Amino acid sequence: MRILITNDDGINADGIIRLAKTAKELGEVWVVAPLEQRSAASHSISLHDHIDVYPYAFPVSDVKAFSCSGTPADCIRVGSLNIMPCKPDLVLSGLNNGYNVASDIQYSATAGAAFEGSFQGITSIALSEEADKLHEVSDVYLQSILNEFADKKLGYGQIFNVNFPGCPLNECKGILKDRKVSHGMFFRDRYIELEKLENGGLRLMVEGEYNEDAEPDTDFRAVVDKYISISIVNNIG
Repeated sequence: MRILITNDDGINADGIIRLAKTAKELGEVWVVAPLEQRSAASHSISLHDHIDVYPYAFPVSDVKAFSCSGTPADCIRVGSLNIMPCKPDLVLSGLNNGYNVASDIQYSATAGAAFEGSFQGITSIALSEEADKLHEVSDVYLQSILNEFADKKLGYGQIFNVNFPGCPLNECKGILKDRKVSHGMFFRDRYIELEKLENGGLRLMVEGEYNEDAEPDTDFRAVVDKYISISIVNNIG
C-alpha cells in the first residue's frame, strides 16, 4: 500500500511523526506536510501564489518526506500529482493536536486535506486527539484502526474522521463507530476588543468559552464521554 500523510500542525509535529511510524506497518509511506502551523485553513488551496516543496530530513526511517509552503490540501494535491511516482492508495491527515468534531470540522485543515484526498478518489482518514493531553489511547488503538479502515471504500467526498480522547488508557471506554456530526462546538466564540485603531478601526481577537454540551450519538458526545469517535463525514450536499 502507498500512503500519503500530511497534517496542519507542521512537519515537525509529534502527531505526524507518530502517525508515520504506525502507518509504516501498512506499506510505503510518503509525507508531504506544511513547514509551519496551518490550522483552520479548511480546504483552501493556493491559486495565485507559488508552492515551494523541499526534501525534508524526517525522523522516521524509510519515510520519504517533503516540506511544503502551501496548505494541507495543497500538500495532498502536489504530493499525489507531482511528488509521488503514482497515486497513493491511502491518505492520512493528522495526528492532529486538538479534536476535529462537531461544527469545528468545517474549519479544520486536517479534515480539509482528507477531503482533498477523497476528491481524488483515494480512501482518506482524518485523525485527531485532544490537544496537549495524554497519548495513551491513540498509541494503543491507532494501529488497529488503521488496519481496519485503510482499505475501506467510501463515496465521493466522504472521509473517515477519527478522534481519540485525551484520557488515561484505563479511562477510555472503547470505540463508538458511525457517530453523527454534532451541531455543537467545544468553544463558543466571541471577539474581544484589544485596542482602537486610527480611522475608526478596531483590533479584535477571538476568545472561546469552553463547552461540553453535546447531543447523544454524536462525535462530540463520544469524546466528552471518553470514547474514541469514528464518523463518516460527507463534504458534498
